[in-house]
Parts: sequence; structure tokens; C-alpha cells
Amino acid sequence: MVANVEKQLEEARELLEQMELEVREIPAQSRGMYSSRMRSYKQEMGKLEADFKRSRIAYSDEVRNELLGDDGNSSENQRAHLLDNTERLERSSRRLEAGYQIAVETEQIGQEMLENLSHDREKIQRARERLRETDANLGKSSRILTGMLRRIIQNRILIVVLAVIIIFTTMMAIYFSVRGR
Repeated sequence: MVANVEKQLEEARELLEQMELEVREIPAQSRGMYSSRMRSYKQEMGKLEADFKRSRIAYSDEVRNELLGDDGNSSENQRAHLLDNTERLERSSRRLEAGYQIAVETEQIGQEMLENLSHDREKIQRARERLRETDANLGKSSRILTGMLRRIIQNRILIVVLAVIIIFTTMMAIYFSVRGR
């Protein structure tokens, strides 16, 4: 049981380290919430390790005293004390398993957040590309409209010049026809 608890404590420590690395990569606006969670998880982990250490020391002292036979207590007291230590060890084990579950859940939440951020990044990149294409199309449209405006102005100038020439020619024809009579 002690080896199992030590193994679970080690796994929980590793998960806490991984979670701390994940929290460092989260954007600043949501990092605070996860940092406070990490502090509480670390505190809980410290409490669990301390409880486990106390239980282990108490258990090893009892076993040593029982083997050496120098404790002087009745077997009932030893049995009660041993049961109490076993119960404490089991409670610590359950708390450790609960902490491990929380760590796993937090890791899953972190993974989901990273996936969401990845999808959002892709959307932003696609929108940015569409914006660049639209900007290029607007540039082309602006050049086409400028060319059309230039042609309209040229056509109006040409019409005015032709109108002036026609009016001048008509006036000259009228003048020469009146003068010739």
C-alpha cells in the first residue's frame, strides 16, 4: 500500500509540473485563474505528502516497537494504533487519488483550451487572408474606376471640341452663304 501511495504521489507531482507548464503557455487574461488553482493543488499536494509522511513514520515506529518488543503497550493499543494509522493512510490515499483526478481533469481542460485556441488561430488566419484578397481586389477596382473616369473626361472634352468645331463650321457656312448672295 505504501509503494502504491508513493507511486501515486510521484504521478501527481509529475502532473502538477506538466500543468504548471501548460498554465505558463496560456494567454495572460486567463492565466490568473489557473495559477490560483495550481497554488491550491500544490498546497493540497503538500498536505497529502505531509500526512503520508507522518503516517509512514508512525507506522514504521510501531512496527519497530512491535518487533523489538519495547513499547510496553498492550496488543489492543497496538492494534488500535495500527488501525488508526492504516485508516489515515487510506484517507491520504483517497485524497491523493482525488487530487490525481483533479489534475487529470485540469489537464483535459487545458488540452481543450489549446485546441480551441488553435481553431481560433486558424479562423483568424483565414479572415486575414480574405482581407488581403479583398484589399487587392479593391486596389484593382480603384485603378479600373480611375481609368474609366479619365476616359469619361476625355470623351466630354472631345464632345465639347467637336461641338465647338461644328458650331464654328456652321457659322462659317452661314456667313459664306449670306455673304455670297
